[in-house]
Amino acid sequence: MADGPRLAPVPEEDLDDRTRELLAVTGSLNIFTTLAHHPDLLRRWLRFGSHVLVQSTLPARERELAILRTGWRCGSEYEFGQHTVIGGQVGLTDDEIRRLARDGTAGWSDDDAVLVRATDELVGDHTLSDDSWAALNERWSTEQVLDLIFAVGQYVLVSTALRSLGVQRDEGVPGWPA
Repeated sequence: MADGPRLAPVPEEDLDDRTRELLAVTGSLNIFTTLAHHPDLLRRWLRFGSHVLVQSTLPARERELAILRTGWRCGSEYEFGQHTVIGGQVGLTDDEIRRLARDGTAGWSDDDAVLVRATDELVGDHTLSDDSWAALNERWSTEQVLDLIFAVGQYVLVSTALRSLGVQRDEGVPGWPA
């Protein structure tokens, strides 16, 4: 893992007009300005990421549980930190966020434990066990289960890129919980 940026963010003055306009809408987070080295990739990835983050059928709290757990399981402090902020905005408590950075499902409700366990399986085994599949399908629609699978996959991809590129946390964004 890189200790610092392997690929520095593109300075604003070096952005093409189309990418500058895109970043004006999305914000100039380090992940976006780093991926601006490949503007077509950035645009196409943001389209899918938008579905996962804001257009998915998952309830926001549950989506953030899965994303935070994925970030932790993938060792991405950047991702965990960004979604600590978002998770708090959608109702996750500081204690819940801290518990997502520990092994196991102790302290979670049955519904949340199913989600945490399913996320662990998707990250670790790249599949859901029969038990998790059945438990998710008892609680959620087929669309929601698909959105969970793709959300975890998206954030495994993002965590891999963040760590490989050495993208640094944005100013004011927390890291791992104490």
